Amino acid sequence: MPARAPTPPPASVAAPAFLRRLPSPIGRIEITSDGHSVTSLAIARDGQLPRDAMPERTSDVLEHAAAQLDEYFAGVRRDFDLPVHLVGTDFQHAVWAELEKLKWGEISSYGRIGLATGRVAAGRAVGGAIGANPVPIIVGCHRVLAASRKITGYSGGNGVPTKAWLLDHEGIPHG
Repeated sequence: MPARAPTPPPASVAAPAFLRRLPSPIGRIEITSDGHSVTSLAIARDGQLPRDAMPERTSDVLEHAAAQLDEYFAGVRRDFDLPVHLVGTDFQHAVWAELEKLKWGEISSYGRIGLATGRVAAGRAVGGAIGANPVPIIVGCHRVLAASRKITGYSGGNGVPTKAWLLDHEGIPHG
């Protein structure tokens, strides 16, 4: 039987061109880059990051991102000035564009984002697109709450406690 070539890993677990980790008040953070833009940000869940087994290889854009994240957590940076490359569907991009409009301390609701993207009755789809945000914190998906101002979920880090910390950090009241 002829030898078969190994199947490459799915793109979601492929090694990024550049990878940097840093500590934060909400757990370790892992950021990746293609060399020009930040391509992902992950917050440790139960102490684990998606690419813990991969070696770090930093770049200028990741050093800038790490410095800006440190400033954010120190309370001296309120917005990010970083190039990001977001891969997703047209609908996801429309939702993420609405997230990018939210500034420090501002919130929106799933319904308002649905309305802004032309999907008034698509709460679950909006929630799914928000949950798929590849660069949380930098693109502030934590700033979206239910219409009642309650936290209905969060896919980053350890979930709701991580989102609550980020909201508290920005002085955003939540139920």
